[in-house]
Amino acid sequence: MMTLDKLIQNIPVISVEGRTDIAIKGISFDSRQVEKGYLFAACTGTSVDGHSYIKSAIEKGAVAIVCEHSEGICTDDATIIKVESSDYALGLIASRWYGEPSKHLCLVGVTGTNGKTTIATLLYRLTQETGHKAGLLSTVCNYVDHEPVAATHTTPDAIALNALLARMVEAGCEYAFMEVSSHSVVQNRIAGLDFDGGVFTNLTRDHIDFHKTFDNYRDAKKAFFDHLKKGSFAVTNKDDKNGLVMTQNTQAEVHTYSTRTIADYKAQILEEGFDGMLLNINGQEVHIPLVGRFNTSNILAIYGAALCLGFEKDEVLRILSTLKAVNGRFETIYSAKGWTAVIDYAHTPDAVENVINTINEIRKPQSRLITVVGCGGNRDKGKRPMMAQIAYKGSSQLILTSDNPRDEQPEDILSDMLEGLTAEEQQHTLVIADRQAAIQTACTLAKQNDVILVAGKGHEDYQIIRGVKHHFDDHEIVRTYA
Repeated sequence: MMTLDKLIQNIPVISVEGRTDIAIKGISFDSRQVEKGYLFAACTGTSVDGHSYIKSAIEKGAVAIVCEHSEGICTDDATIIKVESSDYALGLIASRWYGEPSKHLCLVGVTGTNGKTTIATLLYRLTQETGHKAGLLSTVCNYVDHEPVAATHTTPDAIALNALLARMVEAGCEYAFMEVSSHSVVQNRIAGLDFDGGVFTNLTRDHIDFHKTFDNYRDAKKAFFDHLKKGSFAVTNKDDKNGLVMTQNTQAEVHTYSTRTIADYKAQILEEGFDGMLLNINGQEVHIPLVGRFNTSNILAIYGAALCLGFEKDEVLRILSTLKAVNGRFETIYSAKGWTAVIDYAHTPDAVENVINTINEIRKPQSRLITVVGCGGNRDKGKRPMMAQIAYKGSSQLILTSDNPRDEQPEDILSDMLEGLTAEEQQHTLVIADRQAAIQTACTLAKQNDVILVAGKGHEDYQIIRGVKHHFDDHEIVRTYA
């Protein structure tokens, strides 16, 4: 419990109508969860405006309302705190409510289009291996020290996020690593957090359905680095044309990594196979159980961030040599029939191209690559033909199928994908809307030494069809026919 005046002490307030010396028993931005004595933040979401539920929140017992406008609300019922941005204010309030947990942790954020999960997760595992307690906030799963906590979003809402950070502090964690999505920056979910470092992976087309333009998407990522404090660090990918753009206005100390040019952290692939790579990292050879140039970049980001955190170089390299792939990120399954399957979360044109190029670099010359891929419904339609075209050009056989169709008809999504192929290319492409049947077909077609790529869902163990979530796991289907 905390008094309202202390709770709103650090937020930019336009006006306050009512008493501020009242006790607050809880905070929420969902009127359905409001109880007597709560503060309700009326946030404007992508589909719902919390201002429409202010009266409902008051009826449920809310004694304080944070809002951007309060027309028609009687101030006798609750104290009204007007702010310019309710979601920004909520971020600061949530941090305050949970005792500003990010200030008691060494918090590192990882942002970019691809690689966030791998980098954040392996940094978490590396830190644990050094004997330090750490927490993780990621797309696949959150961890409070070793305790798993189910993940629902890449970056949780401000209240859930601070609650998790507070649990990490209580569990004795010294470090926390989190994926920072572009949505979370724009929606101020990370407002009020005290970051000690940031990592930039890369920037390619994604989430245009939300951001509308690529420039808006880029600027959302950049805003994260713009707000890093003096004394923090920023590790950025010099191979990406936006790598130095991200850090041009940051107060953080900038460190760069590259597989192609001069940088603070450099790596070269010496040998490569499905079991991993032999790398030269800043002059030292080390075998890493990950595959691909994109993972070489991820390893460099992890290596750079670990050194910025003060970990000893040789210890970092030793631990990196033992770390396994993250669930659904270039995971290999070997068939008794002699073929290999790769399960990967690749769901953007760039990610699909990276995975296909990696497989083509290491598969045997006489083998074939059979790619199974789809695109999610209710998402950026512009990338659908691009992904089909990339997958066709890099594969021996392409099978187009469903991903998470959500509220769209699978056939409509597949039709959009086919627009990226010529009439002749379409004749050589299999279109199987049922994802299980598509994977089964790939497994049936595969011969000894062939490689099957099942792309798009990775770690996900569900499929959303017409708004209903059904159990579906690419790993299970592949193993059934392996």
